[in-house]
Amino acid sequence: MTRIPINGINLHVEDTGSGEPIIFVHEFGGDTRSWQLQVEHFSSRYRCITFNARGYPPSDVPEDETLYGQQIATNDLKGVLDALDIERAFVVGLSMGAYTGLMFAMQHPERVRSLVFTSGGSGAFPDTRQQFLADSNALADKMLQAHSVDVSGISTGPSRVQLQNKKPKVWEQFAAHFSEHSAVGSAYTLRHVQAKRPSLYELTDNLRAMTRPTLLLVGDEDESCLDVNLYLKRTIPFSGLSILPKSGHLLNLEEPERFNALLDEFFQTVTAGQWSRRDPRSETVSAFGQKAS
Repeated sequence: MTRIPINGINLHVEDTGSGEPIIFVHEFGGDTRSWQLQVEHFSSRYRCITFNARGYPPSDVPEDETLYGQQIATNDLKGVLDALDIERAFVVGLSMGAYTGLMFAMQHPERVRSLVFTSGGSGAFPDTRQQFLADSNALADKMLQAHSVDVSGISTGPSRVQLQNKKPKVWEQFAAHFSEHSAVGSAYTLRHVQAKRPSLYELTDNLRAMTRPTLLLVGDEDESCLDVNLYLKRTIPFSGLSILPKSGHLLNLEEPERFNALLDEFFQTVTAGQWSRRDPRSETVSAFGQKAS
């Protein structure tokens, strides 16, 4: 592990294993530790890169709010790959990290072998977007006032109770790690990354133009992401969608064996050149393939 100067700050980066590189991009409530089960599984065959986003110690926590934002997060992902002399990688993102991975894939497709977009899309669904923005800003204010991230029961939120119920000890570790995060870093991430990033529904043309193999993963109890992932499946031509039953937001922790197996199969399919574009003939609501006379 090391701290690497990237885009004017130092980011905590961990580099494990050898082979084709995979870079894992964590969610709002996570950090490098969230990917331990994936690094253990893949590092015997792949080079596994994890890093803490800016605002997440031991990465630097800028006190200047203007040093946070979605484009900055995307640039930081590129900066990690540049610093490690990685030309192209399998990109695996969870939630906030999934959005960053998607932006990176659209902006720098030549650097992306494939994209795994896990539990992404919070705040994008039109019917609930304004509430998401209001909640994000209100939670940021609470964190700054309380000097703590543990102020509104995020660890037991509607899409995280599944982990608590399935794996109580894993959930306790997740909650403990989350409680160690910086209130300043988390609040500014909420304000300037979560609450200011464009809705995915505003990026339809860009998504339709994507050619990178994309695996969409979502839990069937992750209410804020379900509809969005159906939209993405219908929009990204080289995407596949897997919905895990009885699952919430933290799929890599809730169902690590299933999650790792899905990634294994996806990487192998991409490497074999067998991940193809959706057949346009399937893009219809008709069950019979033609209009009735």
